[in-house]
Amino acid sequence: MNGLIAATYAPMHNDKSLNVDIIPLYGNFLTQNGVKGAFINGSTGDFASLNTEERKALASAWGKVKSQDLFVIDHVGHTSIDVAKELATHSADRVDGIAAIAPFYFRLSRLDKLVEYCKEIAACAPNIPFYYYHIPELSGASFSMVDFLELATPQIPNLGGIKFTNNNIVDYQYAKDFNKGSANILFGYDEIFLSSLPYGANGWVGSTYNHLAPLYLSIRNAFNDGNHELAAALQQKSMEFVDLLNAKGGFSGAAKSFMKVLGVDCGPSRFPHTTLTDLQIEEIHNALIALGITPYLSKLR
Repeated sequence: MNGLIAATYAPMHNDKSLNVDIIPLYGNFLTQNGVKGAFINGSTGDFASLNTEERKALASAWGKVKSQDLFVIDHVGHTSIDVAKELATHSADRVDGIAAIAPFYFRLSRLDKLVEYCKEIAACAPNIPFYYYHIPELSGASFSMVDFLELATPQIPNLGGIKFTNNNIVDYQYAKDFNKGSANILFGYDEIFLSSLPYGANGWVGSTYNHLAPLYLSIRNAFNDGNHELAAALQQKSMEFVDLLNAKGGFSGAAKSFMKVLGVDCGPSRFPHTTLTDLQIEEIHNALIALGITPYLSKLR
């Protein structure tokens, strides 16, 4: 499970109920733009604003469109380990892998408790890879990922690796080098995508891979060609994209709204995220034209 992996949105109708009918189109859109996988029901997908049945419905719908061209990882983490295990069991024969964030209300203070949590969830889907979703900014679980791998690897037979959403490059490198690279460490910080390349990154999970897949593929190509100046300039465009949308009431809601421009209308966002008006979306599009970013936008063909 490598390449660009889009953290997908939860598509909704205007009344904010789920719109799973658009998922086949969504899946085609991703593959057409060079995206290799979909990470569903994650932070970008507003998992904390969905109920259990909605998360199951999304897993079922994405499971029907997964293929050799698009793999699907379902995030099943929850503050309740029982609900997380229920979600994992549901996805066990539907998707290609599962992931779980650490409990984020009653936060864990001991690494062994995190491994215990992951072990129980992973055991509910023993035939597919399990990924620990490391995002300490939101989960509060600020453990060393090398320490996690050392403790978890012998206990979790189907441990695939880590979705590493942190800007600690040192910790990322050590995790990637653990046991001669035995774990798949998926880099999850879009704005510093370029920083992962010297360390041999070959798998990335992020929300802006929905919008700017051609840009990130161009960054990788420029880096591999030794054109580091071009790679840095292209990375700057990614940062400008995030800054621009973030200024419109928050990135998550604005970025979901902007999908409409790309041909995949994901509908409104649930509270507390903001849904942009058509005028605001037009303003963003015009600003992206001025910044020279639109040639790198993903497109529905």
